[in-house]
Amino acid sequence: MELTGHQLEKAEEELRRYLPKSQMVYGTLVLNKRVRADPVKFIVDKWPEFRVFICKPQCLQEGDHFKDTMIFTTDPAALKEIMENSSVIDWTKSMCLERASEKKLSSKRRALCHVMTLEDVSRLPPIDSSGISLGSLDESHIDLVAQTWKFAKGGAAKSMIRNMVVNLPSCCVLDADRKPVSWILTYSTCAMGMLYTLPEHRLKGYAKVLVNALVRRLHAEGCPVYCYIEEGHEINIRVLKELGFTEDPSYRIDWFDFNI
Repeated sequence: MELTGHQLEKAEEELRRYLPKSQMVYGTLVLNKRVRADPVKFIVDKWPEFRVFICKPQCLQEGDHFKDTMIFTTDPAALKEIMENSSVIDWTKSMCLERASEKKLSSKRRALCHVMTLEDVSRLPPIDSSGISLGSLDESHIDLVAQTWKFAKGGAAKSMIRNMVVNLPSCCVLDADRKPVSWILTYSTCAMGMLYTLPEHRLKGYAKVLVNALVRRLHAEGCPVYCYIEEGHEINIRVLKELGFTEDPSYRIDWFDFNI
């Protein structure tokens, strides 16, 4: 059944109990309730004591396969039944699946990531941003972001990036001509991401300034504050820990591909 209205309030409370394993569906629900974004259906196997919670975005145009269908379950058997006997997932399409796991996967992996969470925003140290012009990304910046994101596949993710730029919280550093030289966005799951600085503007401390600014904005909206960092990016992990982020070392996020 699809949840609406007061049911979504109750679902948010219930999903919070299962953090961090429910992080992606919880973040999707919270962000969708607080900002304008592409429409998402929130579906459960039963109510109110659901075992499977699904966030299913509406895919209406080319490139929408980059919209993530998020699934959380407290009962693997119930999830298996739904996946085998429902139309929630079209298994004939190419896809990238994402799963929270404590084990390595034998499938072809796109990325393995740490999950970094800021539980207490008061731990965020003050960051000196004097002399730095901050702003938000807008529609004129979509191509720039798409060109620099390594998973964009020649612009195929532009629809997803447009939704992130136009509807979801972002922050950028602007140069003297008001053009972005460094930026960070928010995924539909409420995870911070796509942090990027143009090569000629690196080593200026922009990453810390941007993370600090976006954290405070998400916190003000009542949203969870977390991000994914690819395994091997130890410098980024160290920077986030300096800002007060923590992680469960046994908990990772896997992305892996099918039908491509």
